[in-house]
Amino acid sequence: MARDKAQGKTSNPKPAKKPAGAAGGAQKVSRRERFRQVRQAFSLTRKRDKRLVPFMLLTFLVVAAVIEAIGWGLGHPLYFLFFAVVVGLLASTITFGRRAQRAAYTQVEGQPGAAAWVLQGMRGDWRTTPAAAATASLDTVHRVLGKPGVVLVGEGAPHRVRGLLAQEKKRVARIVGDTPIYDVVVGEDEGQVPISKLSAHLVKLPRNVTSKQINVLETRLSALGGASRGMPKGPVPQRGQRQVNERMLRRR
Repeated sequence: MARDKAQGKTSNPKPAKKPAGAAGGAQKVSRRERFRQVRQAFSLTRKRDKRLVPFMLLTFLVVAAVIEAIGWGLGHPLYFLFFAVVVGLLASTITFGRRAQRAAYTQVEGQPGAAAWVLQGMRGDWRTTPAAAATASLDTVHRVLGKPGVVLVGEGAPHRVRGLLAQEKKRVARIVGDTPIYDVVVGEDEGQVPISKLSAHLVKLPRNVTSKQINVLETRLSALGGASRGMPKGPVPQRGQRQVNERMLRRR
C-alpha cells in the first residue's frame, strides 16, 4: 500500500509553475510596444498636422489655468496645482487622439478599403466580412453583423454600389429571414455617410439582436463567404498610426 501511494505520488507530478517574472516581463514588453506605437503615431500625425503641437499646448494651458483659477477662488491654489496639471495633460491627450483620428480619416478617405478599415476597428461585438461583394471597378459591399442585425456598407461609385447593395441584400435575406438588414453608402453626398461618421452611424442603430442570435447568424452567413473574393487594396495609414487609431476608434 505504501509503495502504491508512493507510485501514485510520482505518477502524477504537479505542473511546473511559471516563473514569477514572466507575467511582469510580458507586461513591460506590451507597455514598451504601446509607447512605441503612440510615439510613432504622434510623429506621423505631427508631419501631416502642423497645428497639432500648438493645439495640444493651448489645450493644456487653458484647462490647467481654469482648474488653478478654481483653486485660487477656493483658497487652495497649491492643492489644485497637481490636479490642474493632471487634468491639463488628460485634455491635451484627448486633443491628440482626436486630431490623430482626423488625420487617419483624411488619409484613407475616398480610397478603396477605407470603410473596411473603419469597420474592423470598431469597439464591441461587430463582426465584419470585408468585400462580401465586389466588382472589378473597385466597388465593394462589406457585411457587418452586430446587435442591430446585418449592416451592408457599400463604397465606390454610388450608381453602381446601389445595385450591388440590392443584390447582396437579397442574398443575405434568404439566410437571415426576419433579421433587420440595413444598408449604408459611404460618401459625402446627400443620403450617404461620411467615412469619419461611419462607426458612429452604426452605433446609433437600434438593437434588435441578442449575442446568442449573432452567433447563430454568423454561422449561417459564413456559407455566403465574402472575403475570398478579394478586397480592393487601397492605401491605408502606416502601421504605427493605424494601430493607435484603431484603438481610438474602439473607444468611441
